[in-house]
Amino acid sequence: MKTYLGVDVGSVSTDIALTDEDGNVIDSVYLRTQGQPIKVVQEGIRQIGSRIDGDVQVCGVGTTGSGRQLAGLIVGADIIKNEITAHAVASSRFLPDVHTILEIGGQDSKIIILRKGIVTDFAMNTVCAAGTGSFLDQQAYRLGIPIEKFGDMALKAEATVRIAGRCTVFAESDMIHKQQLGYSTEEIINGLCEALVRNYLNNIGKGKDINEPILFQGGVAANKGIKAAFERALGKKVMVPKDYGIMGAIGAALLAKEAVKKIGTTKFKGFEISSMKFENNGFDCDGCANMCEVVEFVQNGHVLARWGDKCGKWSSSIDDREDVLNKA
Repeated sequence: MKTYLGVDVGSVSTDIALTDEDGNVIDSVYLRTQGQPIKVVQEGIRQIGSRIDGDVQVCGVGTTGSGRQLAGLIVGADIIKNEITAHAVASSRFLPDVHTILEIGGQDSKIIILRKGIVTDFAMNTVCAAGTGSFLDQQAYRLGIPIEKFGDMALKAEATVRIAGRCTVFAESDMIHKQQLGYSTEEIINGLCEALVRNYLNNIGKGKDINEPILFQGGVAANKGIKAAFERALGKKVMVPKDYGIMGAIGAALLAKEAVKKIGTTKFKGFEISSMKFENNGFDCDGCANMCEVVEFVQNGHVLARWGDKCGKWSSSIDDREDVLNKA
């Protein structure tokens, strides 16, 4: 069986999808990144490798997400693409005529507008957490309720409670005030869901032409209360794809298939990368007044890449450090 790997490394989670030639998901892994993208990517690849048999051949691999460059060096990516492209490709496969993609993750969120399968507009929020999953996580912790129960509880609300959602700090104080007024926990949770959606639409979705069909994906798409809040706010139907949490990884796998068609072979290093030694080393370059902090990425003692220099002396070479100094 010919398969393709997609790796999506984000600030909160790392998702890996193994797909067949038609883009169907054969296996997937969801792991918390926890500030250790190298170890998490290795662990995810190890888990996928341990569950497949010898008849499965990985013919290509793609990476996406905020950690896509680093992940690409680890796995030997055939293509490295931004998450806008990856989500658009995966969504178009699920729903070819999709017009709007609402994506909310743990610490960022985005909106993608497509027309005839082409991205015509997009926006991302990577600064404030009030329109992301961490906003709900914090409130769930404060209420002592598992985040997995938020959606079902929000749907049980009998009254509408407006909670300030433009800032996480203000939302907490407003939530306490509403509790003191006697509103039920279900009503407050529903108010939090509506606050997140309101913040999302007022910031990321402001001025966007949000038309149906609409897909809602990302980890927060599991929350039925958020989906319902979007439908009330937009007055339109919102659909959640089956693989809502790993759409970026699926898109990377689909892009890898197309990339391998052009180059003819894959650069994938194999599942053995789970046991290789990868490390980041840093040093200060005193070659000029810039005093750049250079980072080098090393695999089993061999430098694969360097970055951080302004002049290109280090990033343009993967020679030993002493050789670069001698050439300079």
